[in-house]
Amino acid sequence: MGEQQLARTLGSWRGSGEPLGTALARAVREALLDGRIRVGSELPAERRLAAALGVSRGTVTAALARLRETGWVHTRHGSGSLVRLPAAVAERVAPLSATGDAGSMIDLRRAVPAAPQKQYLEATLRAAERAGPVLAEHGEPGPGLPELRAVIAARYSREGTATRPEQILVTNGTRAALTLLAAHFQPRLTAVEIPTYVDALHLLRATGTRLVGVRVTGDGWDLEQLESAFAAARGHLAYLVPDFHNPTGTLMSPRVRHTVAELAARYRMTVVADETLRDLDLREEPTGIPRIAGALLIGSASKSVWGGLRVGWIRARASLVRDLQEHPLAGPLSAPPMQQLVAAELLSDPHPVLRRRQDELRAQRDHLCALLDGDDRWRFTCPPGGLALWLRLSATPAETVVRHANEHGIALVAGPHFAADATLTHYLRVPFTPPRPVLDRVAAVLGDACAQGRDTL
Repeated sequence: MGEQQLARTLGSWRGSGEPLGTALARAVREALLDGRIRVGSELPAERRLAAALGVSRGTVTAALARLRETGWVHTRHGSGSLVRLPAAVAERVAPLSATGDAGSMIDLRRAVPAAPQKQYLEATLRAAERAGPVLAEHGEPGPGLPELRAVIAARYSREGTATRPEQILVTNGTRAALTLLAAHFQPRLTAVEIPTYVDALHLLRATGTRLVGVRVTGDGWDLEQLESAFAAARGHLAYLVPDFHNPTGTLMSPRVRHTVAELAARYRMTVVADETLRDLDLREEPTGIPRIAGALLIGSASKSVWGGLRVGWIRARASLVRDLQEHPLAGPLSAPPMQQLVAAELLSDPHPVLRRRQDELRAQRDHLCALLDGDDRWRFTCPPGGLALWLRLSATPAETVVRHANEHGIALVAGPHFAADATLTHYLRVPFTPPRPVLDRVAAVLGDACAQGRDTL
């Protein structure tokens, strides 16, 4: 990249009040993160870049030194300087947007992981090397690549749910799977948990179905409300997240799963069990997790690998899979073949990625729990898995905390967004995906927000 092009790319980077060298380093880092500068690009010589930017060479030297120290620039003797992503950025669990590295805001509105870059890139290369047979085909939508369906089916079978490849329909993620099922069944009523996955609420509402709520807390499912909701939605649909429930992190007990299956049979309900978070088991000594008998199972690689890998699936009886294939939405909701090849590579042996992800998330969960424990301004149950804490604020409305946090550079989501009935006004989801220094800042801002909120009540 030439010096004039780089100067135009950086745009207006002065005026932040910080030293010019620091501001220039920040501008280069942000341009790299949002794609204006390509990873691996060579920077112009210091003298030429200083002239193009209208600063002293010392300013450029200071900026490059700062970027070198933090791993954003690599200088080869006699060969110039290359921009790159530091190893710590490329391999950590949190996306850059959740750490503040992509800008001034720490965005925790989505509890999502970043991609395991090394393993993902290696899987992509392996997929590309053997893509010839796939590229020689028509590339039109279908039920999924045979090898990916076989990989997913084999995993279900290993976990005790005997599955054949023809019982798997590959989709463009979990949301696509739920969209297709809702379009197929066209339920007038759907039983959902309160709270539940925000995007599921949005897409179910878009179908015109009426939502019937079942209360879930860090301690589990309300069985009386469960039966009441199933009775109210008799003959229609239930959408549940039994495995490290989003957003509470709760794991449904075998007894409750048995109750769900009994109620589904009694009230002729079709249960859709979302298993997207099933792999994020953070228990020290995990035991096998049973499944809800008779439920339709949906899952994806979005939390165990990366949300950008747009591959999900439905596990159902083969006859239903065939019917779903014929639905007009099946094609638009299918996953691209090359993405399926990458998914097959990663899901055939997910343990290296999962072990590291589980270890890091467990440590960060424990760190955040320790920071927040013993404070009467909130209550929470340390979740056995998932990506977030579900806080019950004692006195301060969640929206008050969200506004205060936003003013201090942290974006959070209040409880009503997760509720079908707009309740949960004193609840707050706090992801523990960021590294410890960021969690320290989050805890401090929460404490300050609750202290100020209490003062104004």
